[in-house]
Amino acid sequence: MSIPNKPRVVTAFEKLDTSVQHQIKLEYPEGFSQHLISFVNKDGVKVSALRFESDKKIYLIKMSLIMAEQLIEEDEDYDEEGNLTEDARDEYEAEEID
Repeated sequence: MSIPNKPRVVTAFEKLDTSVQHQIKLEYPEGFSQHLISFVNKDGVKVSALRFESDKKIYLIKMSLIMAEQLIEEDEDYDEEGNLTEDARDEYEAEEID
């Protein structure tokens, strides 16, 4: 199902619902850093973010390159090489998000 003109949400990764975080991990199983985009926010400030699109919303998750790498490094769902573990993948694939 595709919704034209989906609402856009600009937020921090930590503020996202856990199920959305899990779906983002499935979308980016090898980490976030190589998928960051830049845009100018409403205040005219350049921001880097990770783009994620669900069925109902488009998320722009604010994060710097350093933050993107740190999130993966500290997350137990990712292995030493920065790849999503099979256990995490299997668990999150069964979840649904809004």
